[in-house]
Amino acid sequence: MILVIDVGNTNMTLGVYQGEELKATFRLTTKTPRTSDEYGIVITQLLQNNGIDAKSLEGSIVASVVPDVMHALNGALVRYTGTKPMNVGPGIKTGLRIVTEDPRAIGADRIVDAVAAYEKYGGPVLVLDFGTATTYDLITEAGEFAAGITAPGIRISSEALWTQAAKLPNIEIKKPKSILAQETITSMQAGLVYGQIGQTEYIINKVKEESDIKDLKVVATGGLGRLIADETKTIDIYDSFLTLDGLRILYYKNIKNSR
Repeated sequence: MILVIDVGNTNMTLGVYQGEELKATFRLTTKTPRTSDEYGIVITQLLQNNGIDAKSLEGSIVASVVPDVMHALNGALVRYTGTKPMNVGPGIKTGLRIVTEDPRAIGADRIVDAVAAYEKYGGPVLVLDFGTATTYDLITEAGEFAAGITAPGIRISSEALWTQAAKLPNIEIKKPKSILAQETITSMQAGLVYGQIGQTEYIINKVKEESDIKDLKVVATGGLGRLIADETKTIDIYDSFLTLDGLRILYYKNIKNSR
């Protein structure tokens, strides 16, 4: 079994794979400061709650967009699971060719999503991740990471409304019954959700137009991705475990190549 960890700006998502089977998943809050011992105790306990002995893990892999947590997290994995974590970054074998102006600037999470989408669904593919930011990444049929678009995530937009406008509340993000809202909360929900749907459809169509790729598959993931994917025909597939699958694929691709 291997432990895969996706460290995002808001949450840290962990998964345990036995071969290709995802045996367990759990989440931690990224922004909570923790020492390596605290990470180790929490991860060990979560594994035990799922019937998994931390010492039974054969390996681990981490993709992170939050550098500050990595020293403590890597230390915890070494000490409490006995694995030497593989970190997604420059030098890791992906099977993709990054042809953007600055390949090293592409976030680890985006590389992982791209690898998973290309391996699972083939290219050309446009990968959408509805996280803290909403990202759109284009991978060609030949496996080239060709372009990426970054937009504010729906939660960021929501937080901007209630923190910057004194009379607007913090709200639950969900689709209202109608876009024709008649009070504050549903008016904010309508603007956030339908605004995100409109942005998503426009960017997808614009990518298809400028890339001149007619058979482009569109794959979405991320916490709020299901909400958006269910409301637009421009998204072909919603895959909630795309990032975790990408980490699994990268782990075995690099372990195989290192032997």
